[in-house]
Amino acid sequence: VNNAGVGHVGPVESISVEEMKRIFETNFFGVVRMVQAVLPEMKRRRSGHIVVISSVMGLQGIVFNDVYAASKFAVEGFCESLAVQLLQFNVFISMIEPGPVNTDFELKLMEEVSRSEFPGADPVTVGYFKDVYLPASQEIFSTLGQSPTAVAE
Repeated sequence: VNNAGVGHVGPVESISVEEMKRIFETNFFGVVRMVQAVLPEMKRRRSGHIVVISSVMGLQGIVFNDVYAASKFAVEGFCESLAVQLLQFNVFISMIEPGPVNTDFELKLMEEVSRSEFPGADPVTVGYFKDVYLPASQEIFSTLGQSPTAVAE
């Protein structure tokens, strides 16, 4: 089971390429490294099941989540492609793609970005992000967010 992940929200012009690489390093390459570690033995014994926790944002991008969504789209493409070739080895890949989940992870992320300045982003975009996106996102998580237990079930 792979559940490693980092979140990121904000205007894309304020995200450095180094930060984007860090997000992909965890969200995408973390999955790749885990699969590479377990796959040879699963193929050898011709049995196994890999479970990858992804995100609904690997299926549908959402405003101000572009880099995070891109990392999850990469995970989706990787796992979907790999799943087909692994059938001959009786190895399966399942992807869990939860939507909003109420955890401290999301709460800390929202608190952090609400205090950020977003250098490089224009005032109109920053205003929209802080005045429209953040309150709407917090409302969605508080009213529609699942508990971690519900996701696990």
